[in-house]
Amino acid sequence: MTTDTENICRRLVGRTAVITGAGSGIGLAAARRLASEGAHVVCADIDETAGKAAADEAGGIFVRTDVTDPEQVEALFKAAYDTYGSVDIAFNNAGISPPDDDSILTTGLEAWKRVQDVNLTSVYLCCKSALPYMRRQGRGSIINTASFVAVMGAATSQISYTASKGGVLAMSRELGVQFAREGIRVNALCPGPVNTPLLQELFAKDPERAARRLVHIPVGRFAEATEIAAAVAFLASDDSSFVNATDFLVDGGISGAYVTPV
Repeated sequence: MTTDTENICRRLVGRTAVITGAGSGIGLAAARRLASEGAHVVCADIDETAGKAAADEAGGIFVRTDVTDPEQVEALFKAAYDTYGSVDIAFNNAGISPPDDDSILTTGLEAWKRVQDVNLTSVYLCCKSALPYMRRQGRGSIINTASFVAVMGAATSQISYTASKGGVLAMSRELGVQFAREGIRVNALCPGPVNTPLLQELFAKDPERAARRLVHIPVGRFAEATEIAAAVAFLASDDSSFVNATDFLVDGGISGAYVTPV
């Protein structure tokens, strides 16, 4: 796993990247990586302290954003354009996986709606706000965070999360097809389990759940956020110019495993 920033290509010089959920986990790692490749980074998060710290580290700007609020999302992308003059990359990454999202037999409607709002409606709002800028430019890359569980189902049920990420897959494919001839690519990033604060908190409360998830990963470990951020940088760059409307899996082989190696 490469961590030496001196070995990182500067593929994104002069481009503007908007990242939601930038205050921690994959979003924070992506902010660091895209900035190291030369991008102007606009960090959005509902947590002002964490989001501002991420923006300061990336040398960009912070916009406090509730990604379920249409006006705040519009203001986010306007701030990016007004500050840097373009919107080239949208990494729509904000998401939640609350403990009251479990089996359909026990998950309440309020939990279901809350997860859909943050994980799916926010992607709709961010794409809707980013696309007009990208269409005027004739170029752009949208990367929507989905999950491997939307491709194959979760070993431990989390019905609202899985359904929301399935919606992200379908939306990303449709948008990728619709806007391809305008120079805009849209892909769904599908990480496997990632060693982030969200996962750590979830599995600390339920070690058995963590063990059930880990046993299915052929490489025998969870991903690091930096590894997912490297995939984000690839999808954001021209190196992925023919990658569009895909379910881009970065899952350590989970989706390809018929049986788990002992």
